[in-house]
Amino acid sequence: MSVVEIADVNSSSNSTTESLFKYLVVIEPLGFLYGSAGRFLSPENLVGRSGTSFPPSTASLSGLFSATYTQEEPDKQKLKAKIEPLQFAGPFWAKSDSPQNFYVPIPFNCLVDKGAENITYQLSWNGKKWQNQTGQSPSGKFESGSWLAIEDWKKLQAIDWNNPPKVKESPWEPIPHLHPQLREDERRVKIEKLADDSERGSLFLENGVQLDPDYCLVYLCNDKVSDGWYRFGGEGHMVDVRCLPLEKYLQQLLTQDVGKSFALITPAIWGSNRLSTRYPAVWDCDRYLETLLTERPHPFRYRLGGEGKTKRLSRGRYAIPAGTVYMMKTPLKAWQSWDVQWFPKEGPSLKRWGCGLALPLPSALGYTPSKAIA
Repeated sequence: MSVVEIADVNSSSNSTTESLFKYLVVIEPLGFLYGSAGRFLSPENLVGRSGTSFPPSTASLSGLFSATYTQEEPDKQKLKAKIEPLQFAGPFWAKSDSPQNFYVPIPFNCLVDKGAENITYQLSWNGKKWQNQTGQSPSGKFESGSWLAIEDWKKLQAIDWNNPPKVKESPWEPIPHLHPQLREDERRVKIEKLADDSERGSLFLENGVQLDPDYCLVYLCNDKVSDGWYRFGGEGHMVDVRCLPLEKYLQQLLTQDVGKSFALITPAIWGSNRLSTRYPAVWDCDRYLETLLTERPHPFRYRLGGEGKTKRLSRGRYAIPAGTVYMMKTPLKAWQSWDVQWFPKEGPSLKRWGCGLALPLPSALGYTPSKAIA
């Protein structure tokens, strides 16, 4: 079956056997890492905790290098030429002694029984519903947030149910703690006067994250970045950064056409600056998209550049979670050949940050869909 372009789309990049991503960025924390900052709390009411956001997105990683290179390179033209070509994808994680075999979120059509260490069921689309390997719709309680080693991705194409692929849980845990800002003349929490004459305390909750010391965070990158110690996130959290050449077999995997069924290994943000959607507008549901298997979207936001200390926030969006499985009537090429116009843009295009990076998953297709309309 030949892979075709979606009709009426002028692709801005051609299919190629050369991988866009050629390096791994390995991040090992020197202590806590940054989760997310909580809201300001009243000195009289310290109950509450904000939601955590971890691992840091590729937008955060891009900001790490942008901030460092800005300090090192005063020439704005040279700085722009150094920063703008960088492209990232992630987040992933790995054992510190084997970063090339990093872990990616399992596809949502792979179910893991509570307490199990292996994939229990694999669902496929039969044209009307999702069913497991026995033709049934499984019920019960399943684990969420499991991860699969990238070397085991090929095992998803034809699972040996006598020895199904192993999965792992995230190797980190949130540890919330309070940060006070004290008055200069006494050891009391500083009180801020608001415009409506109300008062706001300066205590806030930070969701620090403790990563298992035997593990590291991993991101894909298109170019080599400088090794060293970097400040990653707020409150002065420091990390050790290494940049390694990406193994050839991983580069080959990332250049495979995703075909008619594929799974996201990074979150995807589709739609316009004002409207979030489950898929790009050109994936017309009646003509090209067969169905998808996903879960609840999650908020996505990042800081833009700007003059001075205050940085502008991007428009808030909702991201389709990694693990979402798409079934297409028309096969697609490899992710790196997808048209950049499919991706929202506010500042940089979100494709620059690996939005919706996908890998082929032909085993999810349990039948031959009708031919797409020409």
